[in-house]
Amino acid sequence: MPIYALENYIPVVKANTYIHPSAEIIGDVIIEENCFIGPGAVLRGDFGRIYVGHHSNIQDTCVLHSFPDKDCHLEPYSHIGHGAVLHGCRIGEHALVGMNAVVMDDSKIGAESFVAASSFVRAGFKCEPRSMVMGIPAKVVRQVTDEEFGWKKVGTDEYVALAQRCTETIREIEPLTKEQENRPRFQDSHHEPKG
Repeated sequence: MPIYALENYIPVVKANTYIHPSAEIIGDVIIEENCFIGPGAVLRGDFGRIYVGHHSNIQDTCVLHSFPDKDCHLEPYSHIGHGAVLHGCRIGEHALVGMNAVVMDDSKIGAESFVAASSFVRAGFKCEPRSMVMGIPAKVVRQVTDEEFGWKKVGTDEYVALAQRCTETIREIEPLTKEQENRPRFQDSHHEPKG
């Protein structure tokens, strides 16, 4: 996997974290335990520090970056959806940033909050815990319900499990030229293939 030192800034990747081989980790990046970094994600710590708290997931094609002397900081259990861009912001513990959302500099997303898919969070935006944030520009529209937060926790746990599954089983391989008989399917949230 492409992990690059920049000058004397060497990325740190702690135990039980999975980084897909096509992700790029550059410079002043610290990734705590039990994280999942998806295909095509770029964490570029060449100006400010990128910090990813434990049990977080950063999905496919996300970009994390920051201005000089600023951090892009994800607290534990952050859940960052496909294609999101985070720049010099702080994501609270157990918060979710939806697919293709953009969160700009000096923004602070409260713990257990959701940023809806494709939202644009302006620089300096701040919200309280359990806020539902959406729109262009984004604003708080209501509180996250217990049911929604429960759904998020299950999803985050699934990504922690996916990190372990990938560590144990993902490998580069030549594709089949036809489907095998009784091709297995992922059966449930535990991803046990049907026999």
